[in-house]
Amino acid sequence: METRQELTAPTTDVSTFKRVLVGVDDSPEALEAARQGATLAEGPITLVSAYDLTAGLVGGTGPSVPAYLDEERVREEAEAVIDRAREEIGDKPVVVGRVDRGRPWELLLAEIARWDDTLVAVGSHGHRRALGILIGSTATELIHKAPCSVLVARTGLGRFPQRVVVGLDGSRESLLAYETAKSLAKRFDVELDAVVAHVNGEVDVDAIERGVGESVRRIVDEPVSALVSLSADADLVVVGSRGLRGVKALGSVSERVAHQAASSVLIVRRRP
Repeated sequence: METRQELTAPTTDVSTFKRVLVGVDDSPEALEAARQGATLAEGPITLVSAYDLTAGLVGGTGPSVPAYLDEERVREEAEAVIDRAREEIGDKPVVVGRVDRGRPWELLLAEIARWDDTLVAVGSHGHRRALGILIGSTATELIHKAPCSVLVARTGLGRFPQRVVVGLDGSRESLLAYETAKSLAKRFDVELDAVVAHVNGEVDVDAIERGVGESVRRIVDEPVSALVSLSADADLVVVGSRGLRGVKALGSVSERVAHQAASSVLIVRRRP
């Protein structure tokens, strides 16, 4: 059985950014997701705009057809969203746009299953960067259910990425996140801040440093608090999909960081 001291950073046969899927709507955060997804992409990009006619079904009477029931109009609006996202991406090659009816996360999950996407990107929805942004239902569903890595995009500090923070806890998932973050830092020639946050000596930091082959920053704090704090001065926080404490860690670390961070958050997940 593998021990934590014997762990080494895993390698991947397929890049996290090989095949990128982006869910877009008419929000600024979704257009930011398209821009960031295109920046990170190393292969084809697919834009998906979903419309759900039942979402606004809250009553009303009279002979006129409510706007939310006028499928042709709603579909045209969804197609316009794809066009705006294409403009945001610019001249990035191999961009496919798809408009379909249904719940956004269901369509995105179906696309991932069909085309074996390696990254799905969506925008967060909320208010002020300084306070963090509570992510919407689509992002939450994807964090729980997507079999690939998930990018929750927020408005950055300018050129993206400029500063990358990665959280380590000694699990293979966090080491995979570290390798992904390290490759991004090298590819874009930006600063990488590798962090181990823990309390009560519950993480063997020396073993982690042996595993990654270099020193990491040690912070005495809960992982979520530390990463959220660091996100204020970064534009991308990278975490693994689960940690040493298994499935519960997804809710307590990755998901909570994605909800609370001021920056974009990339949850790295190895495809099964």
